[in-house]
Amino acid sequence: MNKLTLQKAKESLKNKDFSAVDLTKACLLQMKKTEPKLNAFVTVTENQALEQARKADVELASQGDALEAKPLLGIPIAIKDNFSTLGIRTTASSKVLDDYIPPYDATVVKKLKDAGAVILGKTNMDAWAHGSSTETSDYGATKNPWDTNHLPGGSSGGSAASVAANQCIAAIGSETAGSIRQPASWCGVTGLKPTYGRVSRYGVIAMGSSLDSPGPITKTVEDSALILEVLAGIDEKDATTSPKEVLEYSKHLDKDVKDLKIGISSDYFIKGIDKEVEELIKTAIKKFESLGAKIENIKLFDPKYAIDVYTIIQRSEVSSNLARYDGIRYGKDRESFAEEAKRRIMFGTYALSSGYYDQYYNKAQQVRTVIIKDFEKAFEKVDIIIAPTSPSLALPVGATKDTSMFGEIADVLVEPSSIAGLAGINIPVGFSKSGLPIGMQIIGPQFSEQLVLASAHQYEINTQNENWRKLTPDL
Repeated sequence: MNKLTLQKAKESLKNKDFSAVDLTKACLLQMKKTEPKLNAFVTVTENQALEQARKADVELASQGDALEAKPLLGIPIAIKDNFSTLGIRTTASSKVLDDYIPPYDATVVKKLKDAGAVILGKTNMDAWAHGSSTETSDYGATKNPWDTNHLPGGSSGGSAASVAANQCIAAIGSETAGSIRQPASWCGVTGLKPTYGRVSRYGVIAMGSSLDSPGPITKTVEDSALILEVLAGIDEKDATTSPKEVLEYSKHLDKDVKDLKIGISSDYFIKGIDKEVEELIKTAIKKFESLGAKIENIKLFDPKYAIDVYTIIQRSEVSSNLARYDGIRYGKDRESFAEEAKRRIMFGTYALSSGYYDQYYNKAQQVRTVIIKDFEKAFEKVDIIIAPTSPSLALPVGATKDTSMFGEIADVLVEPSSIAGLAGINIPVGFSKSGLPIGMQIIGPQFSEQLVLASAHQYEINTQNENWRKLTPDL
């Protein structure tokens, strides 16, 4: 049961093949079996999850159309530990918040609950979302389900690993610059980064306020579309959310890619890219071409420049956002910050200080505008852009040691689109000879989630019979 996709689990619940309690117990059992190897969760809410599942079963039995009113009714979902959860410990994987229990739910969590989801617990992450490995967690590193000697990526590494390991049916992550798509790539799952402002940030422990984008990590593109329908929309508690209409994303995935204009930039096949990554991405591009898509070579702003822009903006916003954690109102004092957080606070404070603001932060924002305009120009010629998600395979455990810029370098290919606030998705395209997953990203203009999802779905269904899709982690 726990291996099912969200859509298949919904169908089975509707057909009464099993109950929500059965499904939840299957996920909890898988967690108990695999957590000693993976460390994907910081907090497991077994009793609350089973109680939510029992209530879901009552609704499923008493209302024939219960899943119409509550589209996630009885579905076990894991939540990244930077989303506030009423009555459930929320740490952002930092000891500063080791004993913090929020008095409210983040809007994303409230929407999931209103849709009937069963909350299994809170997933491990890089502390404060500072990283791309989940090695900076104060609660120990999460391991990659495909090879536990390797990293899952980050910062949503626990969410991606839990989905790949079938500990849950789906999970929620957040992306500032790669933190959904990159771990999804390394763990061989689907990760959707919505347009900035498409999903509310209210109740998310902020890292980069002008960048943070909550989104789903799932087993299929259709599952991501189903969850986005629940999460997307304007929120009076978050002034950055958009009033644009929320579409029925999952009901419009069948649009074929014939005559779709796909942009390919050689700048994204950077020097040093893993040869197996490059080969599989180019094979996937040929697949789109065989389905009738038009491939066009385009020139994009070299992604290496996004590293500088992102580093300055993100560190500056980190220094501002972490200033509130003083240990006076809640949480522990600032001595509990780990080294990575301290480095980012100091860097950001320096960039914002008198005499340096114009030289660093203001200049970075100007270059950010150049990147935004560069994408806008590209999307005048093409509908979507395809590129590798990560230039490397999942790296070995310990790879981040003594590497202060690991995250920025690992996320070099996803940072530009995050800086521009674009919609993007990672989908699996195969495995390396060593058995590690490889992912491809599809990038679209702002609020083009429908197009991005439909394009990804067409690739998925047209490769569904390939042998690599039958592989599962050996845990």
